[in-house]
Order: sequence, then structure tokens, then C-alpha cells
Amino acid sequence: MLGLKLATDPKWVTIVETNIEEILTDHAWCEQKAASNAISIVTYNSELEELVTEMLVIAREELEHLQMVHDLIKSKGLTLGRERKDNYVNELFKFMKKDGSRKDALCERLLFSAMIEARSCERFKVLSENIQDPELAKFYRDLMVSEAGHYTTFLGFAKKYADNVDVDKRWQEWIAYETSIITNYGKQETVHG
Repeated sequence: MLGLKLATDPKWVTIVETNIEEILTDHAWCEQKAASNAISIVTYNSELEELVTEMLVIAREELEHLQMVHDLIKSKGLTLGRERKDNYVNELFKFMKKDGSRKDALCERLLFSAMIEARSCERFKVLSENIQDPELAKFYRDLMVSEAGHYTTFLGFAKKYADNVDVDKRWQEWIAYETSIITNYGKQETVHG
């Protein structure tokens, strides 16, 4: 369903398990950034009522996920660390086209967002199926479903609002680009690392 060409090696979970505090801190900040992204889309496209409505739902869900991760961190006696830089997301950002109409820019932002959600969903699936901690396995299985919904929402809106963009073709370009960079990741105890 997600269309990703390269699956995460389940051995990545072994790396994650060496530092649960790090993966949870990184995950918390990913949720914060996802909420901020949805709000940013609202800010720049306030005239698109349906989009605004759905982005507000996503922003709220992402903040709820941040709260859930923070509660999990506290329940495990861990500490939410400082915000982390996400090199994977930064590399994806570089691929976004910066020219064209406002609708073209929106389409790119939505495809960028869909790609992040797709990979996050895939990573949460790998975690849910391979992590030894049953509480974390269930936690990531539940979040995987939510991330899949966000992915389809972003992709659907990209198709709806595309002006001069062949969204299916551009999505395949995003997938190819993501495949070329994801080989550098999966070596750290972070969601995209």
C-alpha cells in the first residue's frame, strides 16, 4: 500500500532496543514536527476549507501522539531529551520543487508530508513486529494505523489540489528519491535514523 521500494531491515530494532530513551525522545519530536507541519499547511492555505479542516484533525492527532509518547517516557522513568535534527527529513526537503504556482507548492508539500508519513508507518510496523517490549509493540502497532491514515490524506489532497502536476508521476519520483537516500538510514536508534 505504501509503495516504498526498500523495507527497513528488522535488525534496526536491535539498535533501537539498546537505547529506548533515545527512540522515544526522537519519536516525540517527530510528532511535534508533524503537528507543526500540518499547522504550517493551514497557515499558507487558509482559503481551502476542506484542507484546513483535515489538517487541523491531523495536527490534533499528532499532538495527542506527542502526549502519548511523553506519557510513555515518564511511565518508564525516562526523560524527554532535547529536540533532534532529522537528517532524513532534511534530505527529503531538499527534493521538494520550489518553483511553480501556489497550488504546485502545496502539492509538493503534501507529497513531502505523505512520504514522511509512509516511512514512519513502515518503521512503526517493523517496531511493532520485532521489539521485545510488549507495551511498545502494541503502542507502535496502534500508531502505525494512524500514520497510514495521514499518508493517504496527504496523498489524496495532493491529487485534489494539483494544478500543473501529474501527481502519480511525481509520487513515483518521490519514491525513487526516497529509495536512493533511505539506504543511508536504519543504523541509529531514531525513527528515521
